[in-house]
Amino acid sequence: MPADSFTTEPVTKLFFRYLLPSIGGTMVTSIYILADTIIIGKGIGIDAMAALNIVLPLFNIFFGTGLLFGVGGAVLMSIAKGRGDVETGHRYFSTAVILNAITSLVYMIIFIMFMEQIARFLGATDTTLPYVMEYAPYVLWGLGFFSFSTFLQTFVRNDGAPKLSMIAVSFGGILNVILDIVFVFPLKMGMAGAAIASVIGTTTTFLILILHFFSKKNGLKFRLRGFSLSFARNIFKNGFTSFLLEVTAGLVMFVFNLQLLKYVGDVGISMYGVITNSAIVVTCLCNGINQASQPIISTNHGAGLHERIQTVKRLGVRTSLIICAVPAMLGLIIPNLFTYIFLNPNAEILALSESAVRIYFTGFFVTGANIFIIGYFQSTLKPQISLLLCLSRGCVLSLLFVYVLPLFFDVAGIWASIPLAEYLTLGMGIYFLKKTKRRINT
Repeated sequence: MPADSFTTEPVTKLFFRYLLPSIGGTMVTSIYILADTIIIGKGIGIDAMAALNIVLPLFNIFFGTGLLFGVGGAVLMSIAKGRGDVETGHRYFSTAVILNAITSLVYMIIFIMFMEQIARFLGATDTTLPYVMEYAPYVLWGLGFFSFSTFLQTFVRNDGAPKLSMIAVSFGGILNVILDIVFVFPLKMGMAGAAIASVIGTTTTFLILILHFFSKKNGLKFRLRGFSLSFARNIFKNGFTSFLLEVTAGLVMFVFNLQLLKYVGDVGISMYGVITNSAIVVTCLCNGINQASQPIISTNHGAGLHERIQTVKRLGVRTSLIICAVPAMLGLIIPNLFTYIFLNPNAEILALSESAVRIYFTGFFVTGANIFIIGYFQSTLKPQISLLLCLSRGCVLSLLFVYVLPLFFDVAGIWASIPLAEYLTLGMGIYFLKKTKRRINT
């Protein structure tokens, strides 16, 4: 889509044209993990699911790296195109590709060399370690595809091809589910089969996204000489919030695992696996809304069209609140539904399930609004505010509460830590939105 379409087409029509493909793409991204979780939980067992939950922070690093350079570069590329500077947009894309490739290679070397030590550090016990070591090596060899599939989704979408991005992710996700079922059940390949299915699925997504570069609509031009250290700093600075959104989620998951081991044991990690995978679905919904609005906001920011940006902001916040209310209400009304989706639960799991889901899911009411507000400040080149909100929500407050609240409320305090962090972050976000709006008006 040409940059002038972002600045001239009616905002509401433009927003909803991008919304469905964006949500479709991010939702299917969650299938990679959800399919593994459900099939491992049902087909292999509760200990295997606990092992998967220990590995999940690694996925946050892979996807977060793709977002670091993908969103960081794509926002700056869109702003450059909004200003009519196409060549600078190409240089941002080229620099981002090189950064993503180098970082992925470094990750792969480190993780493959020290996987068992890392697994122990993440909370693997003698019970769960064999499952972790059966699953992780295959995922690590596919690390580059996980990172680049996320990276390319962002750039292809910002280059005016949201449908191709959605098709790529959907096809890869469906293939992953089919292979998961085949490898784990009839072929009895266990954790290795689930991991191989995920790698094949994400590789397929990557290959379909590559097709964009052979289409007539392609506006992404890679130039090896386009790399620039100053551009690299700008990409890192602007994309760091997206990276933190993913990586702090992994950090919180890691700390949750340790706290639950302390207060409940391995069964607590299995229950947290149910909750965190449900949260992945909600987060993907929110990311879809954020990604639908991001190229519109960035391009109009580059063109100085503030009224159009305000319209997108209103649409994004309202859509986030409405969509996220659905899973939140389901968790409050029928909490055990989610436990039965992921596990064949025993009495011990069910004893934890009802209160855990009800407490944790109250935070979902405002999760979407928080993620949209963080993305809004990122898209309008206010990375300091975006970073502050991201750190408050995803790291500082969450980690503070997950350590402090259990001292007073036992395991219920662990489940309450995320909702409390969400609501406090929303208050901060509203304050900064009002403050920046006053500046624009004056």
